[in-house]
Amino acid sequence: MCGIAGYVGMRDAVPVVVDQLKRLEYRGYDSAGVAAVGPDGALTIDILKTKGKLSALVSLVEGQLSESRCAVAHTRWATHGRPSTPNAHPHPDCDGKIVVCHNGIIENYLELRAWLTERGHVFASETDTEVLPHLVEEMYRHETPGDLEAAFRLALHRVRGSYAISMVSSHAPDTLLVARKDSPLVIGLGEGEFFVASDIPAVLPYTRDVLVLEDGDVVVLKASGMRLTHLSGASLERAPLRVTWDTAAAEKGGYEHFMLKEIHEQPATIRDTLRGRIVDGRVELPELNLTAEQARRFERVYLVACGTAYHAGLVATGTWERRLRLPVVPDLASEFRYRDPVVDDRTLVVLISQSGETADTLAAMREAKLRGATTIAVVNVVGSTLAREADAALYTQAGPEICVASTKAYTSQLTALSLLGLYLAGLRGHLTPADELERVTALEQLPEQVTSILEKQADLAAMAEVFGDCHDFFFLGRGLDFAVAQEGALKLKEISYRHSEALAAGEMKHGTLALVTDQVSAICISTQRALREKLASNIKEVKARDATVLAIARESDHEVGEYSDWVFRVPDTLDELMPILAIVPLQLLAYHIARNAGCEIDQPRNLAKSVTVE
Repeated sequence: MCGIAGYVGMRDAVPVVVDQLKRLEYRGYDSAGVAAVGPDGALTIDILKTKGKLSALVSLVEGQLSESRCAVAHTRWATHGRPSTPNAHPHPDCDGKIVVCHNGIIENYLELRAWLTERGHVFASETDTEVLPHLVEEMYRHETPGDLEAAFRLALHRVRGSYAISMVSSHAPDTLLVARKDSPLVIGLGEGEFFVASDIPAVLPYTRDVLVLEDGDVVVLKASGMRLTHLSGASLERAPLRVTWDTAAAEKGGYEHFMLKEIHEQPATIRDTLRGRIVDGRVELPELNLTAEQARRFERVYLVACGTAYHAGLVATGTWERRLRLPVVPDLASEFRYRDPVVDDRTLVVLISQSGETADTLAAMREAKLRGATTIAVVNVVGSTLAREADAALYTQAGPEICVASTKAYTSQLTALSLLGLYLAGLRGHLTPADELERVTALEQLPEQVTSILEKQADLAAMAEVFGDCHDFFFLGRGLDFAVAQEGALKLKEISYRHSEALAAGEMKHGTLALVTDQVSAICISTQRALREKLASNIKEVKARDATVLAIARESDHEVGEYSDWVFRVPDTLDELMPILAIVPLQLLAYHIARNAGCEIDQPRNLAKSVTVE
């Protein structure tokens, strides 16, 4: 959610920051704006912003802004205040001399706004962000006259909440001030120029050297150089990150949508997640720094996440409990810390997140650490807050995922969690070498098996035509297939806006069967061999009410076609790995239904890629 862009250097700044925003559109937004310091050091700042898509801002900017060497820009996803032009960022102070872009939430903004109003400040928006430029203005006027950086720091000391901030001011027209607490922010390092952004893809066309900011960082940027400090004022030194993937990894690569591209990248991303972690038939995860003694001390495990990542945790729960001989609890990060969970120093808490910046997941991790738990992050983004703050990080190696609806990040999470489960079982003495070899061999076959599914995309496109007129879907499964059903239902509702609901198949007759008519479609996942006969009975129940049934089944299941209207078969593998294969046709089915309906697939309405507020 919300994208920040900024530039200071010798180029014309406005085209640069607008281009950066285009590369951040995947984060989801409802308005956009840009602020540019006047040319040749003129003590003015021009602001243009508008509700709606970035294209509207591009049209507004054309011919309206003079050439500038320092600018900031923003795409907003509404939290405080409805989507509107006044609520769009950037926000100025009373005199229009201090302008701020902000991601995150200022929790004490009402208190600050009331205090600033008493002191004569006038507000033009409903946002929490607008208190920031006015607060800096107040500090600059009365506490630190002539020292803008000191005013910036003092203002931040008054703020409670989360923020990634970029600020320009006509008081220092050659300077870009940035700060970070709990919301992601990176700086691209060029020669005599610097680029600020919420995410790495926005700076890749300009530089591969990136400084990932940490909580409490404050940075002063000028064309002549950069100064990194802590909010306290203490100087800091930190090595930049060299980005090894290029801009093509963040572009469509010839596919019609990012989602389709990312679905087709899954053989490679699964292979990348496995790479270097299977040695001589055994799983090796030295990055976790976990000993057998530590693993044996655990008395319970929590798998904590949100959305798609939570569904990955549900799959892992179904296998880990049997393998580890421990209670394993899947938990929604947004609920975890509010229910006083049973967590202590004998608890392992695994946090799952694509971005590593999900606010609820970060809060859950911090709560778990306060209670003494060992925390492991399963995360995609190197240098993210979750990766840094957890006791250990297991990276999923999915690369940048642009589409809001997650696909390759999910299957990479499932792959990483499979590795982690095997590793923990080995440390705890619950895995024989023969069992481990069987499982890692099956893991190594997954990329080719996913490729074979993708080669049958045309079959799923044809099925999407059949189901295209349906607006009510039930996704049914048992055991691990129920976890897959939940992710499949989420994919369809995210991008096609169809009503889709996942149920444990045995629960249909406890009420929901009343909704089944000939206008309903049932997507039934049947890959768990021990539960196949039970699921067959549930399929027949919905067929008896005239629902149309599509079954996702193993290639070896020759009977499912006898009681289903349509069948899509996936390769056979171990039951515990079937969710990685079974989700791929559901991703493609959702994609083609949405495409046929003309939906905006990569940026579905009301959704954001990285949910960095609670």
